[in-house]
Amino acid sequence: MEYTLTFDEYNRALKKNRLLGLTCTKCSAVITPPVMICPACGAGDLEVKELSGRGVIQTFTVNFVAPLGRESEAPYTVVMVELDEGPWIMGNLVDVDPAVVNMDIIGKRVRMGETIGARVFPGDAYSAGDACRPLFQFEK
Repeated sequence: MEYTLTFDEYNRALKKNRLLGLTCTKCSAVITPPVMICPACGAGDLEVKELSGRGVIQTFTVNFVAPLGRESEAPYTVVMVELDEGPWIMGNLVDVDPAVVNMDIIGKRVRMGETIGARVFPGDAYSAGDACRPLFQFEK
């Protein structure tokens, strides 16, 4: 069994401000980031789908201690966004100072911006190299 969408392809799309996911042809679940089988029904027949990058913040955390090798990035706010297409995805929120962020951001609409799209993070001491993470900003 092969990946329909590899993590490398997913990262390359993020670098071009495109968020890719998968649609299960059996149960219609929408999934991102990429997986080999549908987590909802276990089917392996998945199709690549471009997602809007828009959704609602469901929860967040502020990281004051970054991974080893990326200490200069702290503090930063990580949000869990429920995308309009259904799946939840983690990304960084760029519109709020991490020192003052509070529960008021839960339920706010966000989007991946064309100008901010994603950020390439250098690998930390335990990763296999660079990776991309979506960057979200509030919808205006």
